[in-house]
Amino acid sequence: MKLSEFKYDLPVGLLAKYPADNRDESRLMVIHRDSGKIEHKVFKDVVDYFDEGDMMVVNNTKVFPARLFGNKEKTGAEIEVFLLRELNKELHLWDVLVDPARKIRVGNKLYFGESDLVAEVIDNTTSRGRTIRFLFDGTDDEFYKTIDTLGETPLPKHIDRKAEPEDRDRFQTIYAEHTGAVAAPTAGLHFTPHLLKRLEIKGVDLSPITLHIGLGTFRPVDVEDLTKHKMDSENYSIGEETSIAVNRALDAKKRVCAVGTTSMRTLESSVSANGRLKPNEGWTDRFIFPPYEFKICNAMITNFHLPESTLLMMASAFGGYELIREAYHTAIKEKYKFFSYGDAMLII
Repeated sequence: MKLSEFKYDLPVGLLAKYPADNRDESRLMVIHRDSGKIEHKVFKDVVDYFDEGDMMVVNNTKVFPARLFGNKEKTGAEIEVFLLRELNKELHLWDVLVDPARKIRVGNKLYFGESDLVAEVIDNTTSRGRTIRFLFDGTDDEFYKTIDTLGETPLPKHIDRKAEPEDRDRFQTIYAEHTGAVAAPTAGLHFTPHLLKRLEIKGVDLSPITLHIGLGTFRPVDVEDLTKHKMDSENYSIGEETSIAVNRALDAKKRVCAVGTTSMRTLESSVSANGRLKPNEGWTDRFIFPPYEFKICNAMITNFHLPESTLLMMASAFGGYELIREAYHTAIKEKYKFFSYGDAMLII
């Protein structure tokens, strides 16, 4: 398929700048792939579509405050450093994006706030990318505590506002556990402890995988021919308990639901020859767009995504291009909220 086939006009007012007051009271569009039926619900109604023995796979990655603001040595010029991933724990080496990039050169030292935290630029990686080394004498715990204190919640640029204290909690799933993401697995933002308990009482199993989301999630596709687009690699892990639970559900012909595109991409990156999930860890750059034969899941929860995004392409591959296109037209007409803090869709 072509990039232009995933273009649509999104009214500016439908892009959510803030989350719903209550996580599980976001709206939920339910799409039935077999009949094409579209229902309008509230997210906490999701429990009605699952039965005992069904399961959900959630991404338990934890977002860290990856956006730092500081000053360049000598000139005092203000700079933004966006932490992408840690390259070497002992040396405190990080892959980062800097802004304004033209002012940040190899050898420059960067200072952050009133703290003792200093970084030195070691290398150029891309036009905005740099490798930096934090000059820090304390323990690992002290280093990460400093980053946590100085850093800002890395809201995506499209949200177009400054991060606020409440975002520390709301741009994080309630089951986040393993730190390493610079963006939230947003389909999971709708779950509450009460909703998880209702699912547990009904006999629906929740099993975790981990995929640390990078900025590549939001990188625009800039080629018309989708086969030529390359996804950024992201680190993932699937434990043995999760793989056993998923395979048990598949064998029993139960519903296996990926909560979010990141969970789906992780599961599809570790499929055995006989179509079962295998425990694994590593890096994945899997790009899923129509047509695609999904091996593991027969249900998916996801948010409403931006035009021409890889996330929209995956949803279209799972739900069917024409049906998802119709659903998006309906969502705009019904004024659903889009993007990271927006409403949700259940595809069954």
